[in-house]
Amino acid sequence: MGRENEIAEILRRLDSGRVLVLAGDPGAGKSALLDVAAGRAGRVLRVVGSESEACLGFAGLHQLLRPVLGELDGLPPRQRSALRAVLGLDDGALDGMLVGSAVLTLVSDLAPLLIVVDDAQWIDRASLDVLSFVARRLDAEPVTLLLGVRSAAPLPGFGDERLELGPLSDEAANRLLDRQPTPPTGRSRVRILQEAAGNPLALIELARATPNGGGVEGPLPVTERLERIYADQLQFLPEATRRSLLLLAAADTTDVRTASKGLPEADDKAWTPAEQAGLVRQDGARITFRHPLVRSAVYHAASFDERRQAHLALARLSEEPDRRAWHLAAATIRPDAEVSDALRQTAGRARRRGGYAAAAAALERAAELSPHPADRAGLLAEAAATAVFTGQLGWVERLAAEVARHSDDPALIGDACLATGRLMALRSNHAAAFALLTRVADEHPSRAMDALAAAAVVRYYSGEESQRQRIERLLSASPDGALPDGASPDDAQPDSGLPDSGLRVWVEAVSDPHGAGARFVPALPGLIAEAAGDPGRLTALAIVAWILDQTALAARTFDEAYDRWQADGALPAGLGSAVGWAYLEQGRWAEARTVAAEIAATATTAGLDHAEACVHALDATVLALRGDADGARHGAERALALVDPLESRSIAVSARRALGFAAVAEGDYEAAYAQFRAAFTDDGEPVHYHVSYTVLAELAAAAVRRGRREEAAHLLERAASRPGLSVRIRALLDRGRALLAEPDRAEPYFLAALADDAGEQWPFERAQTRLDYGEWLRRRRRIAEARPLLTAALETFRRLGARPWAGRAEAELRAAGIEATGAVAPTALTELSPQQQQIVRLAARGLTNREIGDKLYLSPRTVGSHLYRVFPKLGITARSQLRDVLEST
Repeated sequence: MGRENEIAEILRRLDSGRVLVLAGDPGAGKSALLDVAAGRAGRVLRVVGSESEACLGFAGLHQLLRPVLGELDGLPPRQRSALRAVLGLDDGALDGMLVGSAVLTLVSDLAPLLIVVDDAQWIDRASLDVLSFVARRLDAEPVTLLLGVRSAAPLPGFGDERLELGPLSDEAANRLLDRQPTPPTGRSRVRILQEAAGNPLALIELARATPNGGGVEGPLPVTERLERIYADQLQFLPEATRRSLLLLAAADTTDVRTASKGLPEADDKAWTPAEQAGLVRQDGARITFRHPLVRSAVYHAASFDERRQAHLALARLSEEPDRRAWHLAAATIRPDAEVSDALRQTAGRARRRGGYAAAAAALERAAELSPHPADRAGLLAEAAATAVFTGQLGWVERLAAEVARHSDDPALIGDACLATGRLMALRSNHAAAFALLTRVADEHPSRAMDALAAAAVVRYYSGEESQRQRIERLLSASPDGALPDGASPDDAQPDSGLPDSGLRVWVEAVSDPHGAGARFVPALPGLIAEAAGDPGRLTALAIVAWILDQTALAARTFDEAYDRWQADGALPAGLGSAVGWAYLEQGRWAEARTVAAEIAATATTAGLDHAEACVHALDATVLALRGDADGARHGAERALALVDPLESRSIAVSARRALGFAAVAEGDYEAAYAQFRAAFTDDGEPVHYHVSYTVLAELAAAAVRRGRREEAAHLLERAASRPGLSVRIRALLDRGRALLAEPDRAEPYFLAALADDAGEQWPFERAQTRLDYGEWLRRRRRIAEARPLLTAALETFRRLGARPWAGRAEAELRAAGIEATGAVAPTALTELSPQQQQIVRLAARGLTNREIGDKLYLSPRTVGSHLYRVFPKLGITARSQLRDVLEST
């Protein structure tokens, strides 16, 4: 009643298949509206959150999918295995992306479908992550996801579609009171309306509790007032009824079946007083509380000893070890080694399934119950390292402080501080993160190299020169940081943690790629070969290869790591966006945008503002190169808004570079020069020691068009004096010199820029140089020499979808006497979304929709929908024609 507009909006979503979050205070009517939606839908899957289940990894997912577990057999084998593993039905390694894909495929197969998530604030984090993954991929699915959540509870990862349930209007509130068995009147009615403040549940319960003007007085919030009303009703119930209610309240949603073993049957007279009091309702053979506030009131109205006995009874009845462990923990007030060990085992199972929040919570409680101080500190340190994967910095910091309070073991304290520093690095306060990590390196020798490896990531993000110097001093002082006498970089053995001498490769390459790190370039292929089969080591070495401008090697290694990767957490690792930058530089722009979208979704959910800014800058760069200047500016400005430019120079310069490309795309070379010039300080020093060098040629090109040759030439020559520059940077310098040189002195620089075949691994930059050289040759009337260069440049720009640069190449070719013509399909292909391009390429290889969905973490229906939409854009009518389209590009 009084929610007609909200109901209309919800029913509209049922027809369109969208995600909608219903937010409101307790008692606002969220569950009632979700019931309305469920009653209007056909097939419904439903999960209800419970406070006591929030610490059980994937408990919500298990509850949601329990009615359809028989359908798992129809999933692709990899997806089926992954999903069965996290549901505890089989043993197996965690792969978070495959779990999400499995659920997506399953709900797609069950469609049309409504998924209802009530009390989402109490759903465990692992289940919410899976549902968030699914929510972002429902565009082509006849599936609606409705979530009910309390207004004060954050629910990231489910988009911006939020319907707030405010108070009922005075008219609706009065109508609701009139519908009660004994409608209040007079002063009683006035007071109920005032105290309920438009909350539907409060109106109903206050009317029930105050028919003659009595009830709970005072300034209590509505929620507490309702709990007080329910608690007051308990004292009039028979002992057997109160005991049964408490056992039901101590059980979580999934544990009700266990609790029923110790409860009266649904038709037992013990339930009658509770049902008459409006505390429970009968649903077939099940007895459930009418509202979560009733459960809370029943539980907290009992004494601790009464609650303890209820939990002990449930522990005896439970056949599920994790729930048994938590019930025992709830009943334990003194250190207990057996219960502590049970929780530790629960944490291990949760972690293997990817339930990191549940695992960390179990470890923290296990530490509280451990009778041995050393074990307590070890469990807290393990909890801190596990909580890193939740993105909750405050929790990690508190756990680290607890480690220091319970132990003086330097290794444990170092581990806990290291966990905090690693998570801080993914946020924006890099000065604090660096200070913490270097303190760990200085004070805890056994953790020095791990701490320096994380500090090197912070150094990359911040670009602060004093940090490089600090790392260098600590590295030289660390016995593990030095390569053994007579050893070479080839002896280093990096892995996912990069221990011992292998860590030096990482630290030096990341913190000083043009200096000490450059000497590791010859060793990289051998190191990568030795790391075959280890996705963690491969990923780390791929990042090193990218930073050292070995882009083709980096991309191949990322591909190999990706094919073997088993997700080890829900967060992007330090420098995780490097894979996207490597793909962008290699011309795999669609894949770069896909990487950006995935990391952005994860980072946004976890509140990792710096990680989110990284990929906004990446995506903005791709958009600028494709000519979407407005989209590029929006993305770059979002990146800049998320960070402090002095704390995150890598982001600042990357975003400025994207803005510069956007200006070039629009022909605004004054603005372009200003953005590229911002990559260097007033006295010509690079703002960022790695990213700034990549804009040198763009700076020169804009300078020529704006009459700034002298200033740009000074910057280029100052940069050229830096030792250890890569083949890529030297080619960019030569292109810049050619553009700035007097016309009769430019050719040697153009030839130098194109001389090394290694430059082919940066196709866009190579095409720019060919375009510039071809333009120079045409103006020197060397038309025959200009044409092949201009044609090659145009082909590359068209293949990449770099429209502004393709237009310029076409104009140059016309001036050279060639009317540039090309097939429609290549241009059309680049107009597709990154995801659509991937689907087209896989379909051209002969993969079925189900196989493509398994690879790209999409449902088969979504794959089919994309192909249906792209066929007309590509000018084809059959799947068999896709190979011809790709070959023509």
